[in-house]
Amino acid sequence: MEHINIEHFILLAALLLIIGVLTTKFSTRLGVPALVLFLLVGMIMGSDGLGIIYFNNPELTQLIGIIALVVILFEGGLQTKWSSVKAVAGPSLSLATIGVLITTIVVAVAAKLIFNVSWMEGFLFGAIVGSTDAAAIFAVLKGQNINDRLASTLEAESGTNDPMAMFLTLSLIELMTVDHANVYLLIGSFFWQMGMGLIIGYLLGRFGSFSINKINLDSSGLYPIFTLAFALLTYSVTDLVGASGLLAVYIAALVIGNMDLTYRHSIFRFNEGFAWMMQILMFIILGLLVFPSQFLSFGIIFKGFLLSLILMFLARPVAVFLSTIKMGFHMKEKIFLSWAGLKGAVPIVLATFPMTMGLENSQLFFNVVFFVVLTSALIQGSTISIFADTLGLNGPEKVEPPHSLELVSIGKANAEMIEFAVDEKTAITGQALKNISFPKETLISAMIRNGDLVTPHGDTTIQPGDILYILTAKKRKKELKRLLNKEFI
Repeated sequence: MEHINIEHFILLAALLLIIGVLTTKFSTRLGVPALVLFLLVGMIMGSDGLGIIYFNNPELTQLIGIIALVVILFEGGLQTKWSSVKAVAGPSLSLATIGVLITTIVVAVAAKLIFNVSWMEGFLFGAIVGSTDAAAIFAVLKGQNINDRLASTLEAESGTNDPMAMFLTLSLIELMTVDHANVYLLIGSFFWQMGMGLIIGYLLGRFGSFSINKINLDSSGLYPIFTLAFALLTYSVTDLVGASGLLAVYIAALVIGNMDLTYRHSIFRFNEGFAWMMQILMFIILGLLVFPSQFLSFGIIFKGFLLSLILMFLARPVAVFLSTIKMGFHMKEKIFLSWAGLKGAVPIVLATFPMTMGLENSQLFFNVVFFVVLTSALIQGSTISIFADTLGLNGPEKVEPPHSLELVSIGKANAEMIEFAVDEKTAITGQALKNISFPKETLISAMIRNGDLVTPHGDTTIQPGDILYILTAKKRKKELKRLLNKEFI
């Protein structure tokens, strides 16, 4: 990047963040995923656009991309309920492994025929675009009322299939660049990476949640930073032993997010905001790395669009239908899962690996992959909710707490404020407060109904959609959870 003074750099960073945040508002109104607009901002600011920033550093892009993916995967894992993941573990893991492999094979054949590259390069194309993208899936599904089983399957798949795509990409690059690469060692490496990723992720997740609750920090603002440090620690430790750091991060986040945590709301809100910031930064930088004059040529557009169509209408559906055989999905659900295979940051980040390794057709790889991601986000990302509605796969309206209330925390007092969203399946729905056998030392302090604050009294009836704020003693918390039918690890 060209040298610029500190004042200009800070001003530019501020403007990029402001523009990035504002684009999320426009993306909702336009029905276009925010990641597309972030990419466009980067392209417009780059040397082929307004020429404000010249950026052509694949190594730095790769570094920022991986750090951003760690943060995004960690936030996604924190927000995921273990009860939901456990119910779809089989199909999610099948899609994340067998599905990625099948997608890679189908795309490899297509890339070989369309771009006239070698078979190894064709397989490399397939591996790079083989996985669904966690950042794209988490962003697009957030706030949607797609039925829980499908949403959980897609979230768990996107959180666990990045390691498979990265393993295939790096293995193929090794086979292309190392004279005597051992295939059997690569296969053994796969089981080591996935197995140790799961184990280290689980162990550090347990250790992280224990540490967060036991440490007594002077400021509540330090707890989110302490939690994020465990995400980075998990990735680095796992990567140092040659295992899958991304998988370990997602598993650790899943464990931590389903535990009782000191300053839980603060931790979650901080990570949500930080994940958004990293997503904005990552996609804008990826946009800066692209030179539109190179990938907007007729050859790239025509051939890239053809490859995109094969990926959307052939490779992904074949992978979904084959990897979910006898797993309880009916035809409409399989069609939806096929359409929801969004591509995003991961393929673009993976496409920088051939560039840093100096492979012959590395620029072609990057340009085509970028175009594939762009078309996937524009076409699939903007129609997911419409697709779900058309197929009748929307679930009940999701209840999202509009406020966060954390007066006291389990780490600082012998009581805690519980926030609970009521739905139709909740055991206390339809009952008056005076008829509910709440544990001793428990009080309904406040209730939010249709966005309004309601002062609860004995005759108040619990309704679906209510947000309850319940003050309870620590020793009564498990009893209260059983009453509310909440499920935790």
